[in-house]
Amino acid sequence: MPTSPALADRPVPDAAPSPPRDPADERPTLVVTCGDPSGIGPEVVALAWARTAAHARARLRVVADPAALAAVLGRRRGLPRLAITAVTAADMRASRPDELLVIQSPTGAQGGASADSSVVDGTISAAGGAAAMAALDAAIATVRIGHADAIVTGPLHKEALRAAGCDAPGHTELLARACGLADDAASMMLWLPTGSGPGGLGVVHATLHESLRTALDRLSAEGIAAAGRRLADVLPALLGRRPRIAVAALNPHGGEGGLFGDDERRLVAPAVEALATTGLEVSGPLPADTLFLRASRGEFDGVVALHHDQGHIPVKLLGMHRAVNVTLGLPLVRTSVAHGTAFDIVGRGQADPASMLAAIDAALRLVDAGWPARRPAAATVASAPAP
Repeated sequence: MPTSPALADRPVPDAAPSPPRDPADERPTLVVTCGDPSGIGPEVVALAWARTAAHARARLRVVADPAALAAVLGRRRGLPRLAITAVTAADMRASRPDELLVIQSPTGAQGGASADSSVVDGTISAAGGAAAMAALDAAIATVRIGHADAIVTGPLHKEALRAAGCDAPGHTELLARACGLADDAASMMLWLPTGSGPGGLGVVHATLHESLRTALDRLSAEGIAAAGRRLADVLPALLGRRPRIAVAALNPHGGEGGLFGDDERRLVAPAVEALATTGLEVSGPLPADTLFLRASRGEFDGVVALHHDQGHIPVKLLGMHRAVNVTLGLPLVRTSVAHGTAFDIVGRGQADPASMLAAIDAALRLVDAGWPARRPAAATVASAPAP
Protein backbone atom coordinates (compact mmCIF):
# COMPACT_ATOMS: atom_id res chain seq x y z
CA MET A 1 0.00 0.00 0.00
CA PRO A 2 1.51 3.40 -0.89
CA THR A 3 2.57 5.67 1.92
CA SER A 4 -0.01 8.27 2.80
CA PRO A 5 1.04 11.80 1.75
CA ALA A 6 0.21 12.82 5.31
CA LEU A 7 3.00 10.66 6.74
CA ALA A 8 5.45 13.56 6.80
CA ASP A 9 2.97 15.62 8.79
CA ARG A 10 2.53 13.06 11.53
CA PRO A 11 4.17 14.11 14.81
CA VAL A 12 7.08 11.93 15.83
CA PRO A 13 6.97 11.23 19.56
CA ASP A 14 9.90 11.60 21.89
CA ALA A 15 11.78 8.39 22.48
CA ALA A 16 9.65 6.23 24.73
CA PRO A 17 11.02 4.80 27.98
CA SER A 18 12.71 1.47 27.39
CA PRO A 19 10.60 -1.52 28.38
CA PRO A 20 12.38 -4.19 30.44
CA ARG A 21 14.28 -6.71 28.35
CA ASP A 22 13.15 -10.31 28.38
CA PRO A 23 16.24 -12.21 29.63
CA ALA A 24 15.17 -15.20 27.54
CA ASP A 25 15.29 -13.15 24.33
CA GLU A 26 18.82 -13.54 22.99
CA ARG A 27 18.10 -12.27 19.50
CA PRO A 28 20.79 -9.92 18.13
CA THR A 29 20.11 -6.28 17.32
CA LEU A 30 20.95 -4.80 13.92
CA VAL A 31 21.19 -1.06 13.33
CA VAL A 32 20.43 0.09 9.77
CA THR A 33 21.38 3.40 8.17
CA CYS A 34 19.77 4.93 5.09
CA GLY A 35 23.02 6.34 3.71
CA ASP A 36 22.52 9.60 1.85
CA PRO A 37 18.84 10.57 2.35
CA SER A 38 18.85 12.31 -1.04
CA GLY A 39 19.19 8.90 -2.72
CA ILE A 40 17.17 5.70 -2.72
CA GLY A 41 18.55 4.57 0.67
CA PRO A 42 15.43 5.54 2.66
CA GLU A 43 13.28 3.75 0.09
CA VAL A 44 15.18 0.46 0.14
CA VAL A 45 15.28 0.57 3.95
CA ALA A 46 11.50 1.08 4.19
CA LEU A 47 10.78 -1.60 1.58
CA ALA A 48 13.15 -4.12 3.17
CA TRP A 49 11.82 -3.39 6.66
CA ALA A 50 8.28 -4.21 5.57
CA ARG A 51 9.28 -7.38 3.70
CA THR A 52 12.06 -9.01 5.70
CA ALA A 53 11.43 -12.08 7.80
CA ALA A 54 14.44 -11.04 9.91
CA HIS A 55 12.14 -9.49 12.54
CA ALA A 56 11.65 -13.03 13.84
CA ARG A 57 15.44 -13.51 14.07
CA ALA A 58 16.59 -10.13 15.35
CA ARG A 59 15.64 -6.69 16.62
CA LEU A 60 15.99 -4.17 13.79
CA ARG A 61 16.57 -0.45 14.25
CA VAL A 62 17.05 2.44 11.83
CA VAL A 63 19.44 5.26 12.75
CA ALA A 64 18.17 8.64 11.48
CA ASP A 65 16.34 11.75 12.55
CA PRO A 66 12.74 10.46 12.89
CA ALA A 67 11.02 13.64 11.68
CA ALA A 68 13.39 14.06 8.74
CA LEU A 69 12.97 10.40 7.77
CA ALA A 70 9.18 10.77 7.93
CA ALA A 71 9.44 13.80 5.64
CA VAL A 72 11.59 11.94 3.11
CA LEU A 73 9.41 8.83 3.06
CA GLY A 74 6.23 10.89 2.90
CA ARG A 75 7.15 12.44 -0.45
CA ARG A 76 8.31 9.21 -2.13
CA ARG A 77 6.02 6.93 -4.10
CA GLY A 78 5.41 3.20 -3.85
CA LEU A 79 6.36 2.71 -0.21
CA PRO A 80 4.59 0.70 2.49
CA ARG A 81 2.68 2.47 5.23
CA LEU A 82 4.94 2.42 8.28
CA ALA A 83 4.42 3.97 11.68
CA ILE A 84 7.62 5.73 12.81
CA THR A 85 8.52 5.37 16.49
CA ALA A 86 11.52 7.06 18.09
CA VAL A 87 13.39 4.76 20.48
CA THR A 88 16.56 4.94 22.52
CA ALA A 89 19.58 2.78 21.75
CA ALA A 90 18.90 0.86 24.95
CA ASP A 91 15.32 -0.02 23.97
CA MET A 92 15.13 -3.78 23.48
CA ARG A 93 11.55 -4.07 22.25
CA ALA A 94 10.89 -6.40 19.33
CA SER A 95 10.67 -4.91 15.85
CA ARG A 96 7.86 -5.70 13.44
CA PRO A 97 7.18 -5.08 9.75
CA ASP A 98 4.66 -2.25 10.16
CA GLU A 99 6.52 -0.05 12.68
CA LEU A 100 9.84 1.60 11.88
CA LEU A 101 11.87 1.89 15.10
CA VAL A 102 14.28 4.83 14.78
CA ILE A 103 17.26 5.72 16.97
CA GLN A 104 17.89 9.46 16.84
CA SER A 105 20.90 10.50 14.78
CA PRO A 106 23.09 12.83 16.89
CA THR A 107 22.85 15.91 14.65
CA GLY A 108 19.13 16.57 15.20
CA ALA A 109 17.48 17.02 11.82
CA GLN A 110 19.08 15.23 8.88
CA GLY A 111 21.99 17.34 7.69
CA GLY A 112 21.63 19.72 10.62
CA ALA A 113 18.81 21.81 9.12
CA SER A 114 15.03 21.67 9.18
CA ALA A 115 13.53 18.27 8.49
CA ASP A 116 11.67 19.36 5.35
CA SER A 117 14.31 21.59 3.72
CA SER A 118 17.79 20.22 4.45
CA VAL A 119 17.77 17.48 1.81
CA VAL A 120 16.74 17.77 -1.83
CA ASP A 121 15.82 14.45 -3.46
CA GLY A 122 18.18 13.23 -6.17
CA THR A 123 20.78 15.95 -5.54
CA ILE A 124 24.39 15.87 -4.37
CA SER A 125 24.64 18.05 -1.27
CA ALA A 126 26.65 18.66 1.85
CA ALA A 127 23.46 18.06 3.82
CA GLY A 128 23.12 14.57 2.39
CA GLY A 129 26.76 13.74 3.09
CA ALA A 130 26.53 15.08 6.65
CA ALA A 131 23.38 13.08 7.33
CA ALA A 132 25.02 9.88 6.11
CA MET A 133 28.06 10.47 8.32
CA ALA A 134 25.97 11.34 11.37
CA ALA A 135 23.90 8.18 11.05
CA LEU A 136 27.02 6.05 10.65
CA ASP A 137 28.59 7.67 13.72
CA ALA A 138 25.47 6.90 15.75
CA ALA A 139 25.37 3.31 14.48
CA ILE A 140 29.01 2.75 15.45
CA ALA A 141 28.37 4.26 18.87
CA THR A 142 25.39 1.96 19.36
CA VAL A 143 27.59 -1.06 18.68
CA ARG A 144 30.37 0.37 20.86
CA ILE A 145 28.16 0.60 23.94
CA GLY A 146 26.84 -2.90 23.41
CA HIS A 147 23.29 -2.08 22.31
CA ALA A 148 23.69 -3.55 18.80
CA ASP A 149 25.55 -6.47 17.25
CA ALA A 150 25.96 -5.35 13.64
CA ILE A 151 25.61 -2.41 11.26
CA VAL A 152 23.82 -2.55 7.91
CA THR A 153 24.29 0.54 5.74
CA GLY A 154 22.47 2.14 2.86
CA PRO A 155 24.34 3.82 -0.01
CA LEU A 156 26.16 7.11 0.38
CA HIS A 157 27.54 9.46 -2.27
CA LYS A 158 31.28 10.16 -2.25
CA GLU A 159 30.95 13.67 -3.69
CA ALA A 160 28.38 14.50 -1.01
CA LEU A 161 30.79 13.24 1.65
CA ARG A 162 33.47 15.53 0.29
CA ALA A 163 31.04 18.46 0.18
CA ALA A 164 30.33 17.81 3.87
CA GLY A 165 34.03 18.12 4.66
CA CYS A 166 34.91 14.42 4.84
CA ASP A 167 38.07 13.24 3.08
CA ALA A 168 37.31 9.51 3.40
CA PRO A 169 36.51 7.90 0.03
CA GLY A 170 33.66 5.75 1.39
CA HIS A 171 32.16 3.59 4.11
CA THR A 172 35.11 1.18 4.27
CA GLU A 173 37.60 3.89 5.15
CA LEU A 174 35.18 5.71 7.48
CA LEU A 175 34.64 2.51 9.45
CA ALA A 176 38.35 1.68 9.59
CA ARG A 177 39.15 5.14 10.99
CA ALA A 178 36.32 4.93 13.52
CA CYS A 179 37.87 1.69 14.78
CA GLY A 180 41.28 3.32 15.11
CA LEU A 181 42.68 1.52 12.07
CA ALA A 182 44.50 2.62 8.93
CA ASP A 183 42.45 2.70 5.74
CA ASP A 184 44.24 -0.34 4.30
CA ALA A 185 43.59 -2.40 7.45
CA ALA A 186 40.08 -3.02 6.11
CA SER A 187 39.10 -4.83 2.93
CA MET A 188 35.96 -4.62 0.84
CA MET A 189 34.25 -7.89 -0.06
CA LEU A 190 31.29 -8.35 -2.34
CA TRP A 191 29.23 -11.34 -1.26
CA LEU A 192 26.87 -12.89 -3.79
CA PRO A 193 24.50 -15.33 -2.06
CA THR A 194 23.02 -18.14 -4.10
CA GLY A 195 19.61 -17.76 -2.48
CA SER A 196 18.42 -19.82 0.45
CA GLY A 197 21.09 -21.70 2.34
CA PRO A 198 24.73 -20.94 3.03
CA GLY A 199 26.13 -21.01 -0.53
CA GLY A 200 27.59 -18.06 -2.38
CA LEU A 201 30.65 -16.34 -3.81
CA GLY A 202 32.85 -13.82 -1.98
CA VAL A 203 35.11 -11.43 -3.88
CA VAL A 204 37.60 -9.43 -1.78
CA HIS A 205 39.51 -6.46 -3.18
CA ALA A 206 43.21 -5.99 -2.51
CA THR A 207 42.88 -2.23 -3.07
CA LEU A 208 40.07 0.16 -2.14
CA HIS A 209 38.39 3.27 -3.59
CA GLU A 210 41.14 4.98 -5.56
CA SER A 211 42.20 5.64 -9.13
CA LEU A 212 43.40 2.64 -11.09
CA ARG A 213 46.87 4.19 -11.39
CA THR A 214 47.08 4.67 -7.61
CA ALA A 215 45.78 1.15 -6.97
CA LEU A 216 48.41 -0.39 -9.23
CA ASP A 217 51.18 1.63 -7.58
CA ARG A 218 49.95 0.54 -4.16
CA LEU A 219 49.57 -3.16 -5.00
CA SER A 220 51.95 -5.45 -3.12
CA ALA A 221 52.37 -9.13 -2.33
CA GLU A 222 51.75 -8.34 1.34
CA GLY A 223 48.52 -6.49 0.55
CA ILE A 224 47.24 -9.29 -1.68
CA ALA A 225 48.01 -11.91 0.97
CA ALA A 226 46.34 -9.80 3.69
CA ALA A 227 43.17 -9.55 1.62
CA GLY A 228 43.24 -13.30 1.04
CA ARG A 229 43.58 -14.00 4.77
CA ARG A 230 40.61 -11.74 5.55
CA LEU A 231 38.57 -13.54 2.90
CA ALA A 232 39.52 -16.93 4.32
CA ASP A 233 38.50 -15.72 7.78
CA VAL A 234 34.97 -14.64 6.84
CA LEU A 235 33.92 -17.26 4.28
CA PRO A 236 33.52 -20.18 6.73
CA ALA A 237 30.99 -18.08 8.67
CA LEU A 238 28.93 -17.61 5.49
CA LEU A 239 29.48 -21.02 3.92
CA GLY A 240 29.65 -23.29 6.95
CA ARG A 241 32.75 -25.03 5.57
CA ARG A 242 36.36 -24.54 4.48
CA PRO A 243 36.50 -22.29 1.39
CA ARG A 244 38.25 -22.75 -1.94
CA ILE A 245 39.98 -19.50 -2.89
CA ALA A 246 41.47 -18.21 -6.14
CA VAL A 247 43.68 -15.17 -6.67
CA ALA A 248 43.25 -13.21 -9.90
CA ALA A 249 46.13 -12.28 -12.15
CA LEU A 250 46.64 -8.61 -12.92
CA ASN A 251 47.61 -8.63 -16.59
CA PRO A 252 45.75 -10.01 -19.63
CA HIS A 253 46.06 -13.79 -19.90
CA GLY A 254 47.97 -13.81 -16.62
CA GLY A 255 50.87 -11.95 -18.22
CA GLU A 256 51.62 -14.66 -20.82
CA GLY A 257 54.86 -15.67 -19.11
CA GLY A 258 56.06 -12.09 -18.84
CA LEU A 259 55.13 -10.91 -22.32
CA PHE A 260 52.43 -8.62 -20.87
CA GLY A 261 54.11 -7.76 -17.58
CA ASP A 262 55.83 -9.49 -14.69
CA ASP A 263 53.40 -8.53 -11.90
CA GLU A 264 52.20 -12.11 -11.61
CA ARG A 265 55.71 -13.35 -10.89
CA ARG A 266 56.73 -10.44 -8.64
CA LEU A 267 53.55 -9.79 -6.67
CA VAL A 268 50.75 -12.29 -7.13
CA ALA A 269 52.56 -15.64 -7.05
CA PRO A 270 54.39 -14.82 -3.79
CA ALA A 271 51.08 -13.84 -2.21
CA VAL A 272 49.50 -17.14 -3.29
CA GLU A 273 52.47 -19.04 -1.88
CA ALA A 274 52.19 -17.17 1.42
CA LEU A 275 48.49 -18.03 1.66
CA ALA A 276 49.14 -21.69 0.83
CA THR A 277 51.69 -21.99 3.63
CA THR A 278 48.93 -21.20 6.13
CA GLY A 279 47.00 -24.26 5.02
CA LEU A 280 44.45 -22.54 2.79
CA GLU A 281 43.10 -24.19 -0.33
CA VAL A 282 44.22 -21.49 -2.76
CA SER A 283 44.95 -21.28 -6.50
CA GLY A 284 46.50 -18.59 -8.67
CA PRO A 285 47.41 -16.33 -10.21
CA LEU A 286 44.59 -17.12 -12.64
CA PRO A 287 43.55 -14.98 -15.66
CA ALA A 288 40.62 -12.84 -14.55
CA ASP A 289 38.69 -13.21 -17.83
CA THR A 290 38.08 -16.92 -17.18
CA LEU A 291 38.45 -17.02 -13.40
CA PHE A 292 35.09 -15.40 -12.70
CA LEU A 293 33.33 -17.76 -15.09
CA ARG A 294 34.82 -20.70 -13.22
CA ALA A 295 33.87 -19.16 -9.88
CA SER A 296 30.30 -18.54 -11.05
CA ARG A 297 30.03 -22.25 -11.84
CA GLY A 298 31.01 -23.21 -8.31
CA GLU A 299 34.69 -24.08 -8.74
CA PHE A 300 35.73 -21.46 -6.18
CA ASP A 301 34.02 -19.95 -3.14
CA GLY A 302 36.16 -16.83 -2.97
CA VAL A 303 38.25 -14.68 -5.28
CA VAL A 304 40.93 -12.11 -4.46
CA ALA A 305 40.51 -9.29 -7.00
CA LEU A 306 43.39 -6.87 -7.35
CA HIS A 307 41.48 -3.65 -7.98
CA HIS A 308 37.94 -2.27 -7.73
CA ASP A 309 36.55 -2.92 -11.20
CA GLN A 310 38.20 -6.33 -11.58
CA GLY A 311 35.94 -7.55 -8.78
CA HIS A 312 32.92 -5.29 -9.05
CA ILE A 313 32.08 -5.71 -12.73
CA PRO A 314 31.67 -9.53 -12.73
CA VAL A 315 29.81 -9.62 -9.41
CA LYS A 316 27.35 -6.95 -10.51
CA LEU A 317 26.82 -8.69 -13.83
CA LEU A 318 26.13 -11.95 -11.99
CA GLY A 319 23.74 -10.45 -9.45
CA MET A 320 23.69 -6.68 -9.01
CA HIS A 321 20.52 -6.55 -6.92
CA ARG A 322 21.33 -9.40 -4.55
CA ALA A 323 25.00 -8.63 -3.90
CA VAL A 324 26.17 -7.46 -0.48
CA ASN A 325 29.18 -5.37 0.52
CA VAL A 326 30.92 -6.75 3.64
CA THR A 327 33.77 -4.92 5.36
CA LEU A 328 36.59 -7.23 6.48
CA GLY A 329 39.32 -6.48 9.00
CA LEU A 330 37.11 -4.61 11.48
CA PRO A 331 36.30 -5.64 15.06
CA LEU A 332 32.59 -5.46 14.19
CA VAL A 333 30.10 -6.69 11.61
CA ARG A 334 29.18 -4.27 8.84
CA THR A 335 27.29 -5.20 5.70
CA SER A 336 25.78 -2.94 3.07
CA VAL A 337 23.90 -2.78 -0.17
CA ALA A 338 26.18 -3.17 -3.18
CA HIS A 339 24.53 -0.41 -5.22
CA GLY A 340 24.74 3.36 -5.17
CA THR A 341 22.40 6.21 -4.36
CA ALA A 342 20.64 6.03 -7.77
CA PHE A 343 19.66 9.70 -7.81
CA ASP A 344 18.04 9.21 -11.23
CA ILE A 345 15.22 7.01 -9.87
CA VAL A 346 14.60 8.63 -6.48
CA GLY A 347 10.89 8.80 -5.67
CA ARG A 348 9.77 6.96 -8.83
CA GLY A 349 8.76 3.75 -7.10
CA GLN A 350 11.57 1.82 -8.82
CA ALA A 351 13.90 1.16 -5.87
CA ASP A 352 14.70 -2.55 -5.38
CA PRO A 353 15.25 -3.70 -1.76
CA ALA A 354 16.83 -7.05 -2.72
CA SER A 355 20.38 -6.00 -1.84
CA MET A 356 19.27 -4.52 1.48
CA LEU A 357 17.39 -7.72 2.30
CA ALA A 358 20.51 -9.75 1.44
CA ALA A 359 22.67 -7.41 3.55
CA ILE A 360 20.41 -7.92 6.58
CA ASP A 361 20.55 -11.69 6.09
CA ALA A 362 24.34 -11.69 5.70
CA ALA A 363 24.79 -9.61 8.86
CA LEU A 364 22.68 -12.07 10.82
CA ARG A 365 24.62 -15.04 9.47
CA LEU A 366 27.88 -13.45 10.55
CA VAL A 367 26.57 -12.55 14.01
CA ASP A 368 25.08 -16.02 14.49
CA ALA A 369 28.44 -17.57 13.48
CA GLY A 370 30.31 -15.45 16.02
CA TRP A 371 32.32 -13.56 13.40
CA PRO A 372 34.66 -11.78 13.82
CA ALA A 373 36.11 -14.04 16.47
CA ARG A 374 38.09 -11.33 18.24
CA ARG A 375 36.59 -8.01 19.18
CA PRO A 376 38.39 -5.36 21.27
CA ALA A 377 36.94 -3.69 24.33
CA ALA A 378 33.90 -1.66 23.38
CA ALA A 379 35.56 1.67 24.18
CA THR A 380 38.19 1.12 21.47
CA VAL A 381 35.70 0.60 18.66
CA ALA A 382 34.73 4.23 18.33
CA SER A 383 35.00 7.49 20.16
CA ALA A 384 31.66 8.90 19.05
CA PRO A 385 29.18 9.69 21.83
CA ALA A 386 26.47 7.11 22.40
CA PRO A 387 23.02 8.08 21.07
